[in-house]
Amino acid sequence: MPLRLDARAPGFANHFEALVNARRESDVGVSADVAAIIADVRARGDVAVAELTARFDHVDLAATGVEIARKEISAARAQVAPDVLAALELAAARIRDFHEAQRPAGLNRTDSTGIRTGYRWTPVAAAGVYVPGGRAAYPSSVLMNAIPAKVAGVARVVMVTPTPGNEINPLVLAAADLAGVDTVLRIGGAQAIAALAFGTATIAAVDKITGPGNAWVAEAKRQVFGFVGIDMVAGPSEVVIVSDPKSDPEWVAADLLAQAEHDAVAQSILITDSAAFGDAVAAAVERQLLELMTKIAARASWDAYGTIIVVADFADAVPLIDALAAEHLQVMLDDPGVIFEGVSHAGSIFLGRNTPEAVGDYVAGPNHVLPTGRRARFSSGLGVTDFMKRTTFLDCGATGLTAIGPAAVTLATAEGLPAHANSVRLRLRAS
Repeated sequence: MPLRLDARAPGFANHFEALVNARRESDVGVSADVAAIIADVRARGDVAVAELTARFDHVDLAATGVEIARKEISAARAQVAPDVLAALELAAARIRDFHEAQRPAGLNRTDSTGIRTGYRWTPVAAAGVYVPGGRAAYPSSVLMNAIPAKVAGVARVVMVTPTPGNEINPLVLAAADLAGVDTVLRIGGAQAIAALAFGTATIAAVDKITGPGNAWVAEAKRQVFGFVGIDMVAGPSEVVIVSDPKSDPEWVAADLLAQAEHDAVAQSILITDSAAFGDAVAAAVERQLLELMTKIAARASWDAYGTIIVVADFADAVPLIDALAAEHLQVMLDDPGVIFEGVSHAGSIFLGRNTPEAVGDYVAGPNHVLPTGRRARFSSGLGVTDFMKRTTFLDCGATGLTAIGPAAVTLATAEGLPAHANSVRLRLRAS
């Protein structure tokens, strides 16, 4: 059964602190195994990738080739039902439109001393997108990762996706086609991350790696960070729903279960000002669980990590929400601004009773790649600038250097760096 907390009850602060600090991210001791895989790929390149793919996915890359040919991608797209393809096209168009608006502007200014300063944005040269493969594949993840990269201007977007038993999900390939992915490789796991990070004879290295994966993939991304950029190390999905009794308990229950069905360690939290409404939602969860094909994972998640918190007033919910810093925040109130204006820490916020988080996973436009595990305190969801770099520039000219150079000489001398001071002083003497 879910945890029940009342913010008015004695001991609430301690119980809530335990909830906030509890870690749900699995520690399966894969660090050493992943390090060995990465080292193997760095040492033996394509041979290691082929052997590991045969071992873990039962695919013979010598027979299939590592790259999924364009004709295979076109054939896969043709297999997708027209209504599903139309939905994918709608999602792609909305995601692209939202991210186009994120293109950053540069800065180019000249101050009163005549010194020109500014910055410009340029895309990374190549990006790798990891997409889980097999039957349980998510074309929405392809769109959410690859489209921002293309909008940013990345010239080469490479998608890696495992094909266990050589099974390819047509929806994933159709999404790759719609998103403008340049190359699709039939490899996965830590070996795919290593190949993207360091390159092999046939796989060119990339500059940034994004996308979800299992514990081995997450750990591999963590270990290659610094050699390449990564989006984030993601953990289990989570949602906080704030609702009063005016909402339909069945709607709230469905929204809670939409997160719970992701994983046995996903977390769904309801914050309400009515204990009776909390009871009604809990009962609705039990009814809906009986009909879910994902009920094993959803039941495990709800029983172990589901939580219902009762507050006296929704103003009291704001510090609780900020402390949780959840991936998703739904505000199901007549005036969601009461919460929206006060909250600082949330990956993405869904406003009103008719904005379920699930619509944001697919077709709304904002990115669904979001920080989990309280990382919304210091990080943001995936966007266009994640595939770009900001480079500053400076042009002093003789006049500008005369204005500020002496101070630079003074500071360099104070720091005990005479060559720094000299590099400025010599120019000042010549002017």
